[in-house]
Amino acid sequence: MPPDILCFGEPLGEFNQTRPGEPSYLFGFGGDTSNCAIAAARSGASVGVIGAVGDDTFGRDFFRLWQAEGIDISAMRMVEGRQTGLYFVTHGPDGHEFSYRRAGSAAALVQPEDVPLDAIRRAKVLHVSGISQAISPNASDAVLAAIRAAKAAGVTVSYDTNLRLRLWPIERAREVTNAAMREADIALPGLDDARQLTGRDTPDAIADFYLEGGSRIVALTLGKEGALIATPDARRIVPSITVAAVDATGAGDCFDGAFLAEWLRTGDPFRAGRYACAAAAFSTTGYGAVAPLPRREAVLAAMEKAG
Repeated sequence: MPPDILCFGEPLGEFNQTRPGEPSYLFGFGGDTSNCAIAAARSGASVGVIGAVGDDTFGRDFFRLWQAEGIDISAMRMVEGRQTGLYFVTHGPDGHEFSYRRAGSAAALVQPEDVPLDAIRRAKVLHVSGISQAISPNASDAVLAAIRAAKAAGVTVSYDTNLRLRLWPIERAREVTNAAMREADIALPGLDDARQLTGRDTPDAIADFYLEGGSRIVALTLGKEGALIATPDARRIVPSITVAAVDATGAGDCFDGAFLAEWLRTGDPFRAGRYACAAAAFSTTGYGAVAPLPRREAVLAAMEKAG
């Protein structure tokens, strides 16, 4: 059976600083759409990944990781002679900071003709992000080709803005992500990103912006405050849970995957939002993007304990 959720983006090897101010790093896996795929799989969804990694140690490690997580890799490419991107996470008084080594990565060199259109047409949800488009012009075009194929086949499109101004200027980011959001059925922005991309300040005004653009569901993450879930007919803020957070790396990606998995399970965006907020909070209790991603049983237990 083809996977229900298909995630398209840039996998990245991760080196996460474990003690602030010291050269001590824990190797792991990252890349927003890969994180989303793993979060969704751990929440019980049927998931696949598409795109490209290099035929190197890190690319092969990703293939083993995805297989261990039960993620479909049949349409993911491993490109000989190319490298898999890397990033480093350091921690300080102002939070975490990212440093990237991704120039010329296999993911950045993906072309529109590389997009596995048949795999997309068989899915229920295609998930992409602003980072998927920001890494190179040809990757941006490839994401648009994937979105068009999904829309033509009646596949739900999910889009997380995931703004990274190191990758492109705000003017270009606004142009591209706002255009993509007009094609998205499910909008998954964060509050800080959305303020810069929409020019609107309040959560309700931002939700209106995306709903007026054509999204059927807006799940606007608000950090510790939870998320605003909005549809054309209703909206409300769903709360998060209180945890002892140590590292927020990948929390937004966890929200995305958990939301999509629970939405496919229940068809209820508000229940999905409540579940995703709890999963994202849970994911901040350990270091790295992937290792702390919780499984559904743990999220449900945390929700029950929180009341």
